Amino acid sequence: MKKFLLLVAILSTQLGMSQMQDAWIFFADKENVQASIENPITILTQEALDRKMLHEVVIDERDVPVTEAYITEIKNSPGITVWAKSKWMNCVYVQGSMNNIEELLTLPFVTGVEYADKDLNFPSPIVHNDKFEIENQNLRVEYNYGAAANQIEMISGDYLHQQDFTGEGMIVAVMDAGFPNFETNPGFTHVVNNGRLLGTYDFYSRTTDVTGTGSHGINTTSDIAGYLENQFVGTAPDVSLYLFRTEYGPDENPREEAWWVEALERADSLGVDVVNTSLSYQAYDNPNYDHSYEDLDGVTTFAARGANFALDKGMLLVNSAGNQGNSFGTVATPADAIGSFTIGAVDSNGNYVSFSSRGPTVDGRIKPDVMAQGQSSAVISQNGNVDFSSGTSFSSPILAGAITCLWQAKPEAKNFEVMQVVRESAHLFANPTDQMGYGIPNFHDAYYALTGLGIEEAFLSINFAVYPNPVIDQLFVSFPQNIDSAMVEVYNILGEQVIRAEVTAQNNAVNFSALASGIYIANVKSESAQNSFKIVKQ
Repeated sequence: MKKFLLLVAILSTQLGMSQMQDAWIFFADKENVQASIENPITILTQEALDRKMLHEVVIDERDVPVTEAYITEIKNSPGITVWAKSKWMNCVYVQGSMNNIEELLTLPFVTGVEYADKDLNFPSPIVHNDKFEIENQNLRVEYNYGAAANQIEMISGDYLHQQDFTGEGMIVAVMDAGFPNFETNPGFTHVVNNGRLLGTYDFYSRTTDVTGTGSHGINTTSDIAGYLENQFVGTAPDVSLYLFRTEYGPDENPREEAWWVEALERADSLGVDVVNTSLSYQAYDNPNYDHSYEDLDGVTTFAARGANFALDKGMLLVNSAGNQGNSFGTVATPADAIGSFTIGAVDSNGNYVSFSSRGPTVDGRIKPDVMAQGQSSAVISQNGNVDFSSGTSFSSPILAGAITCLWQAKPEAKNFEVMQVVRESAHLFANPTDQMGYGIPNFHDAYYALTGLGIEEAFLSINFAVYPNPVIDQLFVSFPQNIDSAMVEVYNILGEQVIRAEVTAQNNAVNFSALASGIYIANVKSESAQNSFKIVKQ
């Protein structure tokens, strides 16, 4: 019997080694790093350089492309298919047998493997490369919003339009499953005819044809930039667009996470300001690849790591909370990420709808961040007619467009500042809930907070704040009224917790002296308040 069990174990291991697996392969270095950083126009567009300079975002090794020779050698390796790449994390996403994937570890430039099937990463997970530590009152616009009136007026997005903030000069990237016939759709004629469709790319087919699978991307994009006179107006009708297809409809596979991160990197290099993704990842066709609730801590999944890099690089990422409120329950990824501004769904009366995924995250953070209409949201269909759809897929772009217009009002504001004033404008900010987070934002109030009151004053009066930033040795926490203690958790950009310390209003210092220079995320939380901050360690 023991011999039989041993034989079964051996056969099972051999079978596992021969089955097709998905994995990320991490590289040790990049070529021409210093030359690229010294001459960044060779790796980034002027729009990207301008945005980074405006927001004081450092150009570093993460902006340098993956070494093409490494990718070619991986492609030429027996039994390996390369599906995606990531410059921020210096890796490629591949498929192959375990034998063929493990063989890649013999290549001198490969530093590690991370399998999509998390069970294969234990008991000795191979970690990825640690080198990447990480108002013009005289010009008023008046629209007949038509079917879109309720969803815009609910959040006072119409007030921004009245101040002539309609997204002009701002760039949004939409990542979705397909945008069939976008250029001939009458709902986007104003975008195309005014040269505001800046580019398209399909990360599955590696072409500029973003027809994709289904018309979901048409619907979501319409809630941002759509316009049909007297029938429909998106929340940012004058914005410029990039359209990226990152979803493959027939399958659910982690490679879509990899394409999504790759698209984020392209968006950054093109100077995109705001990204909308009405996407959510938790369950896959292969259940071994599924994300558990414990995985959804905002720093663990590949998509969450990518979202946090996007925050660090100065973009503002708006993401659907997901439609699993009646099944899995909580937000999936990248909605769980610290770097994601996560949007849940309410009905036309502002009430929570049961399909909208809830919070909190496993580490206790409030998600979703805010809410918008996601039940019977008005959209423009593939054939250019007004239609209605339900899902957090639509609450997200409604908010993304409004945030874009708000940022247009003060483009020098940092991404995390814009996110925070929107949270603070929401009707449940003082008493957030698991279902609705901070509630429904008011962009009239957010506008005055961003352009009038001042970010620092607003933060210090009603929320945690941290200083100095950048920090050399000690980071200090400023407490809001009626809170005496808090827990500070600090993560590097790879998602590894490097500090966990309790602070009080009297003893409010956190020791950063042992940390290497780089970018960190500090999560400060108490029973009644919580904030996340991007920290620069010098």
